Amino acid sequence: MSPDGTDPAGTVSWRELLAEATDRFRSAGLPSPGADARRVVEEASGAEGAELALVLGDAVTERGVARFDAMVARRCTGEPLQYVLGRWGFRTLDLMVDRRVLIPRPETEAVVEVALAELDALGGRERSTTVVDLGTGSGAIGLSVAVERVRSSVWLTDRSDEALEVARANLAGAGRAAARVRLAAGDWFAALPDALRGGVDLVVSNPPYVPDDAELPAEVADWEPTGALYAGADGTDDLRCILAGAGEWLDPLGAVVLELSPEQAAPLAGVAATLFGEVEVRADLSGRDRVLVARHAVRPSS
Repeated sequence: MSPDGTDPAGTVSWRELLAEATDRFRSAGLPSPGADARRVVEEASGAEGAELALVLGDAVTERGVARFDAMVARRCTGEPLQYVLGRWGFRTLDLMVDRRVLIPRPETEAVVEVALAELDALGGRERSTTVVDLGTGSGAIGLSVAVERVRSSVWLTDRSDEALEVARANLAGAGRAAARVRLAAGDWFAALPDALRGGVDLVVSNPPYVPDDAELPAEVADWEPTGALYAGADGTDDLRCILAGAGEWLDPLGAVVLELSPEQAAPLAGVAATLFGEVEVRADLSGRDRVLVARHAVRPSS
């Protein structure tokens, strides 16, 4: 039975449930009640995008109402929509996500774009390359590289066994690209086999970079895994660790691509400049410094 007393046995339509979810989300003070309600109804009905309009008048089964009610109740507690739905889109991927991993964000899509450009500059469209995604979480970055660059061999590493379980589930949905992906547990480079030392073309990572005393929105602080968020007094502990360790793993022409917070870009670029031949900072879609690129060798100007 829905909270409004509606009999779930085929006497309520998806249109009515859409209106109900919108009202409940608005009453709960959620910022995007209409959009969230639509996503919940799409997930519960199995009809997405333009297809939803075709089923709004359909009667809902008891199972459909139960699924709808469960998702609405979870979202009303403040649980992120992505976790409520259990999946989220990232570039070309439809990723499984839950509280074991960070929610994939648009900023990280920009990181992938930079990583692919670096790989292409190394001839990644024409030859086989080795890519390492450190702290992979859901696998968003590494799986995107594997799917979008068919000559790449990709390692997904994480120190969290729970996160690797999620990445493994997403690997199963990666199709033919999955054959070129390996998962490894361990803290940063310690997860990698020695055979890769000196032969990695690209290291890419979205590591923890939030200062320990930073105040985050409740939807982040209360729900997302803290081990994937916080990294010391200024949030740069893990970024510095990756920069310090990358050199011995990279091919002489290899590169590191790291996501960071805008205020960290200048100091981390300074650190990288002491370790690498060439350093750049790239902006995300909103124009904020978001991606640090460090290369062993200085690339010739085109």
